[in-house]
Amino acid sequence: MILARIAAFLLGLVITTLTLRSAIRTFVLPRSAPDPLTRVVFLSIRRLFNLRLGRAETYLARDGILAFYAPVSLLALLPTWLALILIGYMAIFWASGIASWREALTISGSSLLTLGFAQGGTLFQTILAFSEATIGLILVALLIAYLPTMYSAFSRREVPVSMLEVRAGNPPSALEMLLRYQRIHGLDRLTETWRTWETWFAEIEESHTSLAALVFFRSPQPQHSWVTAAGAVLDAASLTLSTVAIPWEAQAALCIRAGFIALRRIADFFRVEYKADPHYPEDTISITREEYDWVCRQLAEAGVPLQPDLEQAWLDFAGWRVNYDTVLLALCRLTMAPKAPWSSDRTPLQPAEGSGDEYRQPSAG
Repeated sequence: MILARIAAFLLGLVITTLTLRSAIRTFVLPRSAPDPLTRVVFLSIRRLFNLRLGRAETYLARDGILAFYAPVSLLALLPTWLALILIGYMAIFWASGIASWREALTISGSSLLTLGFAQGGTLFQTILAFSEATIGLILVALLIAYLPTMYSAFSRREVPVSMLEVRAGNPPSALEMLLRYQRIHGLDRLTETWRTWETWFAEIEESHTSLAALVFFRSPQPQHSWVTAAGAVLDAASLTLSTVAIPWEAQAALCIRAGFIALRRIADFFRVEYKADPHYPEDTISITREEYDWVCRQLAEAGVPLQPDLEQAWLDFAGWRVNYDTVLLALCRLTMAPKAPWSSDRTPLQPAEGSGDEYRQPSAG
């Protein structure tokens, strides 16, 4: 019996410690720190949501269902942690001399929820009750304090995404972005855009790994997505550097680098596989040469100055795109992003069939 109580005490201590570590890594630690328990909760909730997604016939229906996924998963963390603390302290209370497991459960629950209708008889058991009540209050307070921080980061993310509709259409596309700047004689004014989005990429890299649930928070507008917005900006920067005949724009290169670093680190956090450094960019990006040529014709017809050597321009574009191509598509799948050209309209390394968007022109060749 003594050995059994010692084992129960150690087991309860381990469960309690791991639960507290999970809460600290999820809510408190200001850095990327994946937690196995949080991952299990989110994956379990995702499987339940997938049951409803299988019956949804339209994207709007799926988006309406997925809008609840991140909030529900986030709220599910608290009862999961409280239940584990309850079990851990139940084992510790039983190890401290409580006669039965049922009585230990009653005392643990009364202490955790600060009800006070059951308590132990020894000083050690009273201290245990106080410590469990403190842990319960701390976990609730952490979640309450966590939500304003998360929604503040969400708001900062969504403002540029919403503003991009004015510049790049809905859904956003690199082609539309360059055409609109050309129409307002603003191709030489893109520098500020690249600077704004470089900062945006740095912010989402930090917020979407330290506040990981943000990745799955969907935009207020069903057709908006932080992933497809990132893809449109990165493609516009890549076309600007490779294809559009304007002076070299160093800020665009910095924006691309900030973008693919951010996307890769978010993908690494969620263990999403992608190809980082393929050797032959033009053969491995998901954009075909026919699609690229069609976009060049649209730009030329609108009066956008293009590089004289489009063969080299295509290679240069592929060299930029290869840095973020597969990771962009992988994050589109992870978040079930809405349909947008050159991002969520295809699978990795293979153009989408029958997407029907403006970039998919059968006669592009």
